Amino acid sequence: MDAMKKLTEGMIKENRPQFEVGDTVRVSVRIKEGDKERIQAFEGTVIAKKHGGIAETFTVRRTSYGVGVERVFPVNSPFVEKVEVVRRGKVRRAKLFYLRSRTGKAAKVKARI
Repeated sequence: MDAMKKLTEGMIKENRPQFEVGDTVRVSVRIKEGDKERIQAFEGTVIAKKHGGIAETFTVRRTSYGVGVERVFPVNSPFVEKVEVVRRGKVRRAKLFYLRSRTGKAAKVKARI
């Protein structure tokens, strides 16, 4: 049991990004294509944070060419280079799944000042 605990403690990132549900974030992800590596940015609204500790994940949603795209990122993944907060959102829910059924201006989240 102690060996498992040490293994997970070493895998947790020290400089974890500070963001909440409702924030618009830009996630830089390391992508492997064949033998090459590049960094791809994915920008959208955080609609959910799940679990905690080593297995913590967050879901980012954006609309691309009229199609809703969601990606789930593990917080402690080595492929997630950095998470930048573009703007803070003011929400009253822990999960924003209701945004899936909304389009256009109705899918906007108010800015926190």
